[in-house]
Amino acid sequence: MSDLHHLRFKICAMTNIRRQYKKMIDAMGVEGLEIPVTYVKLFHQGDLLPVSLIKYYPIEETLTSCQALRHASQGHPVLLNLDTIGCIAAAISLGLVDQHRDTALDLPPRLYTNLMSEQSGLDHRFSPPSPNEFTSGHVYACRDAGKPEYCLFGPEDSGRFKNIETARFAIDQMAVIQPAVVKSIFFFSNNFEDEELVPDVVVFNVRPVELTRIIQAYQFMTGQRVSASMGALRVVPSDLIAWPYLNQEINISTYCLGARLLAGFEGDRLGIGIPYRKFDLVVGGMERSKTGYPFDRYPGASS
Repeated sequence: MSDLHHLRFKICAMTNIRRQYKKMIDAMGVEGLEIPVTYVKLFHQGDLLPVSLIKYYPIEETLTSCQALRHASQGHPVLLNLDTIGCIAAAISLGLVDQHRDTALDLPPRLYTNLMSEQSGLDHRFSPPSPNEFTSGHVYACRDAGKPEYCLFGPEDSGRFKNIETARFAIDQMAVIQPAVVKSIFFFSNNFEDEELVPDVVVFNVRPVELTRIIQAYQFMTGQRVSASMGALRVVPSDLIAWPYLNQEINISTYCLGARLLAGFEGDRLGIGIPYRKFDLVVGGMERSKTGYPFDRYPGASS
């Protein structure tokens, strides 16, 4: 491919994403409206990872997938792999590590397990949990499991579930890309121009009123209801990325503990994950149904 042809292809690929986003926003009819969006691209083992993306690996820190999602929506692309992801649970959900691996991940320290270490008081004696301890429920039911070092909020921390059995039941329902076939995940938004990429999933950070209109656009075209599969944990990696990716269906979820406390997603926001192959359908529905669903008249639409 000639350099000129490559440049044209790159511009075409990225321009199409921006064009579709603009069409959707314009059809909503509210001047100045912006809905934060992140495009997620999964690179499997054996896929060629463009050299131009390497510079987007986090430096001197790890990031959780919810932080990466938020950073990207604000115009800062992020590339995560097993060495740079800050949450073991997200690494499981996104197919970066075997969920039954019984040894802790190698350095560097992970942001999520750093919180455990800091509250444990064990200092250098702290040993981070293995992926299998997440999968088995011992991390999320730390109190019932007799693992106070896996708590997040000190000795009074209840854990995330009342007992190991409940934790395991919840975990078994989480969407996970397993076996671990993914080597990197790239998070980017409309300002990214370095490479031609077709995302796997489009994630919008929406207010409820905006979610209303997106669902209306999709139903206008399909008549299909959207069934939300959501849990208390792993919302970004499992509910908003892995679930739409694996099922090729739209999913909605509230943000979880990490997304709220670590990534700082606001209280009036929730997420909707759309498989990329259905993004054009939503955009088309937004345009064709704008006179039937006057979004600009919805209370709070222009806030």
